Amino acid sequence: MRRQASKTSARLVTALVSVGLVACGPLSTASPSPEGPSYPVTIHEANGSTVTINQQPRRIVSLSPTATELLYAIGAGPQVIAVDDQSNYPSGVPTTKLSGFTPNVEAIAGYTPDLVVAADDTAGLVHGLDVLSIPALIQPAARDVDDTYVQIQQLGAVTGHTQEAGALIGRMRSQIAAIVATVSKPTKQITVYHELDDTYFSATSKTFIGQAYALLGVRNIADGATAATSDYPQLSAEYIVASNPDLIVLADTKCCHQNVQTVGARPGWGSIAAVKSGEVVNVDDDIASRWGPRIVDFLKAVAPHVRELELQTA
Repeated sequence: MRRQASKTSARLVTALVSVGLVACGPLSTASPSPEGPSYPVTIHEANGSTVTINQQPRRIVSLSPTATELLYAIGAGPQVIAVDDQSNYPSGVPTTKLSGFTPNVEAIAGYTPDLVVAADDTAGLVHGLDVLSIPALIQPAARDVDDTYVQIQQLGAVTGHTQEAGALIGRMRSQIAAIVATVSKPTKQITVYHELDDTYFSATSKTFIGQAYALLGVRNIADGATAATSDYPQLSAEYIVASNPDLIVLADTKCCHQNVQTVGARPGWGSIAAVKSGEVVNVDDDIASRWGPRIVDFLKAVAPHVRELELQTA
């Protein structure tokens, strides 16, 4: 999911919450034969529904930027014939005007897909596609990395790339473990403020990105906000300054053009420990809002700052 510079804060929260409240369901599939993938494949989705794919899909439409990244990462890119208007990675994906937030079944059907992958069953998407006998796989926002692994397994099974999916999971596990091993438990708990936009929307530890911080052993200040009524609360400037985070991670460098200079110029923010020490990290908005393989890139960007702070508190 990619936030755009023209969005409002309300749109941001709606988008985040719409894909972030349900974890992934388990995978159920027949064991593949040595000669190739075995069909039919049945997937149990997070909402309790099941979807059965009777044959290997050749015309996949992805309405989820994360699903798009996952499909290409497991080698199913040649089967993808259209992606939504927010999918922008990897380069060269067949981007269209299709929307995952306001899906148009007629427009989707115009691509004659034999599988549609989406992050949410919005506006009767699944029912509309079912009427047209087009199977839809719903993969909502992951709660943690294990949920991402489940989604990779699911996509591998339904697209005929089970081995590639397993290999991707293996690489991610190894890379993440190596990054986490570079940080240690500090004498003083390190705190972080994760910024989604310049009106101070953040993400708690109940979200995928929040769990990434938990892997690094840092405490998320959004968890302690008394007014946090959602997994993506809007914090106040006063609360952030009072929390005095050791680390600030800006996931609004593209949408809102934020950086260490703009943050330091905010009234009162010059007293925050992260600003005084320069521990303000710019991350790509897309990488920080998708629950795919690039979580490794996110951890690589943040972990060195956590290590530096650990050395300072040792």
